[in-house]
Amino acid sequence: MILTGTITNVATICAGALIGRYAGRFVPARMRRTVMAGLGLTVLLIGLQLALKSRQPLLVIGGLIIGGILGEMLQIEARLEDFGRWLQARFSSAGNIAEGFVSASLLYCVGAMAIMGALQDGLGDKPSILYAKAALDGVASIALASTLGIGVLFAALPVALYQGGITLAADVAKGVLTEPVIVEMNAAGGLLIVAIALDMMELKRIPVGNLLPSVFVVVGLAWAFGLA
Repeated sequence: MILTGTITNVATICAGALIGRYAGRFVPARMRRTVMAGLGLTVLLIGLQLALKSRQPLLVIGGLIIGGILGEMLQIEARLEDFGRWLQARFSSAGNIAEGFVSASLLYCVGAMAIMGALQDGLGDKPSILYAKAALDGVASIALASTLGIGVLFAALPVALYQGGITLAADVAKGVLTEPVIVEMNAAGGLLIVAIALDMMELKRIPVGNLLPSVFVVVGLAWAFGLA
């Protein structure tokens, strides 16, 4: 069923926020770090599974190169960070609820997993990316709500609107996106998810935000070279 991934994601955010608010102080930081490392390995597996399905690796390479150049020119990563700092400053005087809402919303909505997971869900595949993201967001909600309070719970709303909107748009567009195009698009997105996993396991920090255009560049290249 379409939107299953986003519904699951919203449910884990709500559950995690409630647990964190009322019982988070009983969960040791060491335990949270271990769980996040385990989830990082799961994210790595999902990313590799998607990436290794590529049948036209040159498309993925071209997409990452061109997309990375575009992302650097547009400074997507820096702009996202600036936007986050602006929101934090804007709502810092509004109390703990606003701070928790803003911090969690940025964490849950910004990233390759939110976009690729929502696309996967809308294109009719099993939403494995969003299921993994749901687990990650649930654990993150426990940690955030234990320090920032119940405002984290309200971050479920922008997640529902953002990911749900992408999923519904992908469902409409799947008549245009052929199976070969989807495979290569997922392969590029899978590599970005691998990058997220490396960051989660504190192995390597990669500016994934600047590589986000790669997913859409791959689609353009596929159509340009008649591989769609």
